[in-house]
Amino acid sequence: MATILITGANRGIGLELTRQYAQSGWTVHACCRMPENAHELNTLAQDSNGRIQVHLLNVSNEAQRQALAAHLKNTPLDILLNNAGVYGDWAHQGFGQSDSAEWDTVWRTNVLAPMQMMECFVEQVAASELKIIANMSSKMGSILDNGSGGSYLYRSSKAALNAISVSAARDLKARGITVVALHPGWVRTEMGGPNGELSVVESAISLRRNLSELTLDDSGRFIDIDGLDIPF
Repeated sequence: MATILITGANRGIGLELTRQYAQSGWTVHACCRMPENAHELNTLAQDSNGRIQVHLLNVSNEAQRQALAAHLKNTPLDILLNNAGVYGDWAHQGFGQSDSAEWDTVWRTNVLAPMQMMECFVEQVAASELKIIANMSSKMGSILDNGSGGSYLYRSSKAALNAISVSAARDLKARGITVVALHPGWVRTEMGGPNGELSVVESAISLRRNLSELTLDDSGRFIDIDGLDIPF
């Protein structure tokens, strides 16, 4: 049976992906910072006949990452989905508004944490059948697509995530591991706001389709929600 690990699984896209993968018969390792408060996720897990396993994981916490990697040491992971991410304080996104502490927090979550998750779980991915690492990026991380400026903090963190995704794709290809960056679309979530073009259900369906069609030749791509390439 195929297995996926999803970070940030307690709400939004992560929660919906957890639901859909479990309904499709996958085993889902659903990770979040505060499982005791993840009521909807816990309800899903209770009704999943063991297909959903909830784990404590703040992706920026090294001890928690290492503990989970040790717990899943002998568990092949067909997909490692680094979904957890933050936008950062709106007050520190514009020109003249940069704040060192806020940048440190966002970059630790959006860039360093996915990098270290890949390092922690690469053996479990390599031991699986599908061998996929997917990093949840954003079209806002595209330098060529940036026509409006602003959002310095969020844009730069996602551009950096794209950079490490491409490097990992190059470095891990010899092991048969496919690494991609994904754009989930503009989704009606807490981060995306109420005016988004897609519901979380629609986004999750398309993300799952895109992931299901990957081959090793796709490694290093930045994939739009419609399956086409986004320029870096």
